[in-house]
Amino acid sequence: MTAEKQRANVRAACEELAPVAADNELVLCHGNGPQVGLLALEAAAYEAEARLPSYPLDILGAQTQGMIGYMLELELGNLLPFERPLATVLTMIEVDPGDPAFQSPTKFIGPMYTKSAADSLAAEKGWTFNADGDGFRRVVPSPRPKKIFEERQIEWLLEKGCVVICAGGGGIPTMYVPHRTLTGVEAVIDKDHASGLLARNVSADWFVMATDVDAVYVDWGKPTQKAIGRVHPDALLQLAAAFPAGSMAPKVIAACDFARSTGRNAAIGGLTDVAEMLAGQRGTIITASAGETEFRED
Repeated sequence: MTAEKQRANVRAACEELAPVAADNELVLCHGNGPQVGLLALEAAAYEAEARLPSYPLDILGAQTQGMIGYMLELELGNLLPFERPLATVLTMIEVDPGDPAFQSPTKFIGPMYTKSAADSLAAEKGWTFNADGDGFRRVVPSPRPKKIFEERQIEWLLEKGCVVICAGGGGIPTMYVPHRTLTGVEAVIDKDHASGLLARNVSADWFVMATDVDAVYVDWGKPTQKAIGRVHPDALLQLAAAFPAGSMAPKVIAACDFARSTGRNAAIGGLTDVAEMLAGQRGTIITASAGETEFRED
């Protein structure tokens, strides 16, 4: 949660991504959960002191896109040739006001509260709270992405050879209200679904989700756990209900949606294995050409 630690993490990521960027068009999407959480904590402290309302989630999302995009540009730019352009695109994404997620908020954000404090804030601000461990945290809707407004700009930049950083944190959630007016929304779009939609719409050859595990596992955490190597999207979707809703499940669903709709490959695996995933040698490769599900032994 410090600038120094974030820089170090971004630098480590860019060391793995630079060789990929050297030979490919590259679009980078990133998460922002810790950063939005930190901003929410800072806002809560300031609100208590100054009695001013906190910034809404769409603005906090925009702030983190700029901050993380800057760090990625800095560290990746130090590793790529000077003439290779990089750009961070502030990305707004449309969601549907009728999305069922608005009736059932599930995404935790912000600090932990006692039951009494949560009840007071719920009455004052109309927020929804759910139990999280020993305390209570605010939950907000997580609607599916419908449209990415900056797709044309992203494609223009790719045509010029630019590495594009966009859709950070799932994008800035927006929706149309009466009179065709676009407005920000108190919601958090899942980054995996947003980046999967973008990958489909810009006709990506590969959709790679680099994370902190080396593959998708069945029976994760049990003596019988096995890493999935190659798998057909239909077979993987049958297993999706067994994966954690807040971590691997959205990645699996997004990867399967991409592979089924495009006929091209998706991959889920470790950040240090991106090049090997593209070669089909590491991670979980979701492909319509797979037959029987293959498991990795290493």
